[in-house]
Amino acid sequence: MDVELFIPCFIDQLYPETAWNCIKLLEKAGCKVHYNPKQTCCGQPSFNSGYWDTTRKMAKKFINDFDKNLPIVSPSGSCTGFVKNHYPKLFEEKENSFHKDAQLLTDHIFEITDFLVNHLKFTNFGAEFKHKVTYHDSCSALREYGIKEEPRLLLSKVKGLELIEMEESETCCGFGGTFSAKFDGIASAMTEQKVEHALNTKAEYIISTESSCLMNIEGYINKNNKAIKTIHIVDILANFK
Repeated sequence: MDVELFIPCFIDQLYPETAWNCIKLLEKAGCKVHYNPKQTCCGQPSFNSGYWDTTRKMAKKFINDFDKNLPIVSPSGSCTGFVKNHYPKLFEEKENSFHKDAQLLTDHIFEITDFLVNHLKFTNFGAEFKHKVTYHDSCSALREYGIKEEPRLLLSKVKGLELIEMEESETCCGFGGTFSAKFDGIASAMTEQKVEHALNTKAEYIISTESSCLMNIEGYINKNNKAIKTIHIVDILANFK
């Protein structure tokens, strides 16, 4: 199966190894991966800040950058959830010629764990990760895109991995995109609570599908010298020979 790969900004700039691991997973699952190096941000930050005209320009480029007849797979429920749920709204009143393309795109873009589990039916990569871990449900991945069991199913197939659920795994980590910049005090307190819940499990790693959440949590961990690490689920699943 031919697929397009969409790599979000945070992964492109800060976690490029995760992008390469996406390709590794998709190829292992039998896909031929196509990557357009001209792709850029999906526009979610500007949309959430109220700059819809700017977002429309970015959305037009995004729509034109991908083959809308192929599955578009991404290691982010947040970005894919935004495209699926909000792109058609951007063109309802303006630039209606893009509305059809936007709607077509929403039917073909997938978060990677959803795509692997529900579309490819591929759940066991033969990965090995001999550590205790806990899982953070990203707000956008859980509530906007709608994944919860898919990441856990994939983790259950990893040799040596012990998943210990933390208290309030579905509670926000405090990032929330521009929220953490506008409300630093509240966001920091939420991140502290998330990390403390994770530490209470005695896990060695916090896992998520979202690099933005992990970046936020990792920043708090490093600043406060907490004895736990973060890792994207893709990087665990790709730990096979």
